[in-house]
Amino acid sequence: MLKLLQSLFADGLFIPHGHCYLWKTGLVWLHIISDSLIALAYFSIPIALVYFVRKREDLPFKSILLLFGAFIISCGTTHIMEIWTLWHPTYWLSGFIKAFTAFISVYTALTLVPIIPQALALPSPAQLEIANSQLKLTLKELADTQTQLIHTEKMSSLGQLVAGLAHEINNPINFIYGNALIVKEYITDLLKLISLYQECYPQQVTEIQAFSNKIDVDFIREDLPSILSSIVTGANRISNLVLSLRNFSRLDEAEIKQVDIHEGIDSTLSLLQSRLKGEGNHPDIQVIKEYGNLPKIYCYPGQINQVFMNILSNAIDTLKESVHGCNLSSTKVKETGNQKPLNNNPQIRIYTKLLDTNKLIIRIADNGCGMTEEVKKKIFDPFFTTKDVGSGIGLGMAISYQIIDKHGGELNFISDFLQGTEFLIQLPIKTDY
Repeated sequence: MLKLLQSLFADGLFIPHGHCYLWKTGLVWLHIISDSLIALAYFSIPIALVYFVRKREDLPFKSILLLFGAFIISCGTTHIMEIWTLWHPTYWLSGFIKAFTAFISVYTALTLVPIIPQALALPSPAQLEIANSQLKLTLKELADTQTQLIHTEKMSSLGQLVAGLAHEINNPINFIYGNALIVKEYITDLLKLISLYQECYPQQVTEIQAFSNKIDVDFIREDLPSILSSIVTGANRISNLVLSLRNFSRLDEAEIKQVDIHEGIDSTLSLLQSRLKGEGNHPDIQVIKEYGNLPKIYCYPGQINQVFMNILSNAIDTLKESVHGCNLSSTKVKETGNQKPLNNNPQIRIYTKLLDTNKLIIRIADNGCGMTEEVKKKIFDPFFTTKDVGSGIGLGMAISYQIIDKHGGELNFISDFLQGTEFLIQLPIKTDY
């Protein structure tokens, strides 16, 4: 073994390789530089391969890459030996290194053959791109489904709540309304009876006259009918509110039905009436209706009313913000002491028009704060909201977009920051669902 090692490193039996080049300086340096650069390149490639393999733990065929690294290092070493043997004729050592390089080259080639079919079976970049697009589409459909499920659950809960409220409120209101009419008749008769007593017995007993003056019978005679009328009017208003709740939720109309769009808008506005009123020194939100002559359309009424509710609620929110200090570029603003203009005339404008024989448009515009470019890009994204935590979960506009799309319509908007927002809803008169 010792003799073998000595023979490998012995250089006395041969002449250096430089003699073959007759020690011509230019030729020697040409081979030195060429072999050095080749060896440097060979040694740098395995470093890059090892780094790549370590960073990509999921990479297939790691072993073949490492074999390639060993093969390239061996090739680089043979070029180093080419430089060494120019002066030191250790050709046995050089030969063994070449033999090792040959062995690892053949082994790498034999290892590569069986994995070629597996490598060919790997998806191409184009196939990966298609798969990635399909995955994105699936994720979007999943998000849409999740949004729809949440919407269905919310509408179901809302329906149950409205049904309970309508039932519980309607019964006592009918009782009050029905009995108020009877009480009005009774009171009218009693007042007539008092008048007859006063006519027949003008000279009343002192105690009766004193009590009559104390309670002011004449005032009661004048005021009591108006009180009863106010009770009846209040009962009517509550009945109308219950009717608006029913029209909004359309609990008995889960199927497609021919409905009046204006009735749905008015019912939604009735439910939002309290939010349209001003607070403190701030003005009421004015609603301007410009209704066109529209035919009834076929739709899911509860869902369309939900769209109106979402858009109008957002309009009210932005108008309330503008009233408290949003910088609106409007002619009807006033400058406060801190140079922060307030919206002095908050408005919602609702415009409807028949576009053609099978399409209508509903435009709902406000002169509120408008949207920034960032908000406009995400307005229909599920779970995107500009409201404070606890004030909304960001599903209103995403659900509205899905509902209008489901009806074969279009939901678009026009908005600029400080210029207000307008939503445009196009709906077909009749379509196949």
